[in-house]
Amino acid sequence: MLKLNGKTLNYDVAFEADGIKYPANWLRLTTLAEKQAIGIIEVADTPVVIYDQKFYWGYQIPKEHSGLVDLWVSKVKQIAGATLSTTDWMVIRAADPSSAKALPDSVKTERELVRTKAAEKEAAIKATKDTAELETYVKSWAYGSWNNDPEPSAPSVPSAPSVLSSDSSSSDAVFE
Repeated sequence: MLKLNGKTLNYDVAFEADGIKYPANWLRLTTLAEKQAIGIIEVADTPVVIYDQKFYWGYQIPKEHSGLVDLWVSKVKQIAGATLSTTDWMVIRAADPSSAKALPDSVKTERELVRTKAAEKEAAIKATKDTAELETYVKSWAYGSWNNDPEPSAPSVPSAPSVLSSDSSSSDAVFE
């Protein structure tokens, strides 16, 4: 950031110093030495502090933990309910005495998995001791996963193809 007599100067904006009017492109076209010659100083920019507004009111000002726990447990219930609702019609159909359709085992297993995962997530949320711990859990793979797949490991980088053989009579090489 550039300053002149305590005032911030912006690039591509005309300014005046000691009665001289400088055009908008002057700051871009001059060297640091030329700027310093008229009294312009370079000041480090104030760092922008970033915080997650879902968990904090401001930088290092956490929201009330118990209220956040209630909110995230509610979100888990909403996700589980929405997921289960896609197969609710099958449960209703199977419960109808006039229906000959039974609830498929795969649907029963899927619905039980959703309920189990929701209970695990609710327990993990309620077990957090403070807002920072809750934030860490909610941003983790464990919170986002609704299946029994193991946590993914770091992706592997495929190796470059290697030359298996080369025919001296041809310029083409065979790659794997």
